[in-house]
Amino acid sequence: MKYKYSSLIAMSCAALLGFSSCEDYLDKEPGTDVDETTAFETFDNFQGFVEELYLYVPHKAAANYCSTFNWGEDEIMNTGGGNNHVTYQFDGGNFKNWYQNNQSWLKSASSTYRDNNEKGKNLTQAWYAIRKANLGLEHLKDFPGTKEERNVLEGQMLFFRAWYHEEMIQFFGGLPYVESVLEGPEDLPRLSYRETAEKCAQDFERAAELLPLDWDKCAPGKATKGYNGLRVTKIAALGYLGRVLLWAASPLMENGAQLGGLKSGKTYEYNDEYAKRAAEAFGKALALVEKGETPYSFVEFNFEKVYDHKKAEGVKYCYSDLFYNVDKNWEQPGATEAIFRGPAFGNNGGAVWNHSYTWGPKFNNMVMHDKIIHMPTANYVNYAYGMANGMPIIDAEGNLVPDSGFDPTHPFDNRDPRFYHDIVFDRFKYMLGRDDESRIPYQYCQLYTGGNMRQDTELGSRTGYFTQKLVPHQCNQNDKYYDYGRCPQAYISYMRLADLYLMYAEACCAVDGNNYKSSSFGKSAEEALNIVRDRVGAGRVNSAYVGNKNRLMDEIRRERACELAFEGFRFNDLQRWLLLSEYPYTIKTSQEFYRDDSSFKQENDVAEVGPVYAEDEADDPRIAKVSNFHEELILERKYTARHYWLPLREEDVNTFKDFAQNPGW
Repeated sequence: MKYKYSSLIAMSCAALLGFSSCEDYLDKEPGTDVDETTAFETFDNFQGFVEELYLYVPHKAAANYCSTFNWGEDEIMNTGGGNNHVTYQFDGGNFKNWYQNNQSWLKSASSTYRDNNEKGKNLTQAWYAIRKANLGLEHLKDFPGTKEERNVLEGQMLFFRAWYHEEMIQFFGGLPYVESVLEGPEDLPRLSYRETAEKCAQDFERAAELLPLDWDKCAPGKATKGYNGLRVTKIAALGYLGRVLLWAASPLMENGAQLGGLKSGKTYEYNDEYAKRAAEAFGKALALVEKGETPYSFVEFNFEKVYDHKKAEGVKYCYSDLFYNVDKNWEQPGATEAIFRGPAFGNNGGAVWNHSYTWGPKFNNMVMHDKIIHMPTANYVNYAYGMANGMPIIDAEGNLVPDSGFDPTHPFDNRDPRFYHDIVFDRFKYMLGRDDESRIPYQYCQLYTGGNMRQDTELGSRTGYFTQKLVPHQCNQNDKYYDYGRCPQAYISYMRLADLYLMYAEACCAVDGNNYKSSSFGKSAEEALNIVRDRVGAGRVNSAYVGNKNRLMDEIRRERACELAFEGFRFNDLQRWLLLSEYPYTIKTSQEFYRDDSSFKQENDVAEVGPVYAEDEADDPRIAKVSNFHEELILERKYTARHYWLPLREEDVNTFKDFAQNPGW
């Protein structure tokens, strides 16, 4: 059968793979359907073969049912159904649960390799994808195409060979780097993290030399002009080159897994040479972006009503478009900022069933389906989402910052603008529609201590907050944004432009605080950090943090926590910074407070709910007055040094003599 070149936007099983039916394709065993007389003889066929490498990329939000992907101190699940999920199990230190549980993108129940079932895509399929990349690279030497065709084919295959290795080693540490098609089981010894990272770096660097800046502007991409948004580019390769080197520079790799990284100061100890190399790679990518030579640019943070994610008139792409779309014919989110994503098959309902029902309250079927709720922890909200002036509320050691401007009697006022986009807090109008009278008592969130959304930890909030960053609050039974007819689509990019700036800032700061600038970009860590903050209208880095290397690093890390909140990065960030086992990053808390209703109006038709905000500015929930604002501990994770790496599957370590298990497991 022939592979055919196809659009990575209009994905369907038949369209992507060029087969008359999915069933014919899926009946075959992996690796047995490559007809070497046709699969590699034309560019269209060869590119069709290569495009399967995109197909294996796990969809974090839609893996299996009710997927979890936030495993740091950032999120906790409700008590009504979340106890079986990876987030809950990791809280208890049961890291073996990643391969015993099918509810995450690390492993799923499905064993299918290549179809349009998002639920079956998981990281354990990386080895098959690596084999496929190596198979294609072996056949490339006989491909009769043009130099430009050969370049983009080789660049994509090298990128994916490195990317699948890179994704695995961030969780498991060093692994064998497979660079050829293995004919059978081979007992390959494990490399160290840095040894594996160097192999990845070689492939990413070569891929960056071969891949185009913009597929629409290169000859091989013109056949699908306008539909090349998911294809990997030079910027993606440079971004991941920098990322794998920054991880190699990190305190975990420099010092080894250990406790006490915060108290000893080892959390600030990076390898200078790796950090310099990372900064150069990020700098090259960002310089090209800022020159306008790439398809990438920041979307706007400009809303007519930020609570409802209603963008201002004339705005084409806004911040919410990075994470979800509604009424856009299943268009994949990411807009102009997504640098690397896999395909999403939204029109099969995956984004609806796996993602859109798991963020809001479940009272009176407000949000339908499973009794699963992902909710932000109070400690994370107070740490990550600082003040509008750019100051943190909580420092890296968990202490209140006295000169931040935070007022505990008005805790929701003058916060970072992203707080109002991402976080559902007390008095927030959760349901805009009023179709069902039984739900009216829950239309406005009662998230104060004793409020109606706090009294049942199975159906409501354990923490005093919900989040709507990735899924809008209108995904409820009155507003019904998750209905199939609204074409709801969601996706969490693996890398986006803001992440590049933040990783660049971290790499520069790791070398010499605000004094270091890469030769490829020429901006300091402070300048890169402020570019991200300027986009959302947040305050710039306070001068008190600029002159001290460690304090500047604290602000860079906090900015990552805010800008990339709930996107699945936090666990690995804490891990590589040697903070996973350190207080206050081990606690999960609730926000407790009482209302002071003296400044709020009363809506006559919902008098039984109590004072709520109206549609005018005077009753905006952000200006609410409260008393006794404090956190209470829900749980504390008891981690040891072994928890800095996930355990390998027992079937793997028992099969190969030299495939050693991670320490302590």
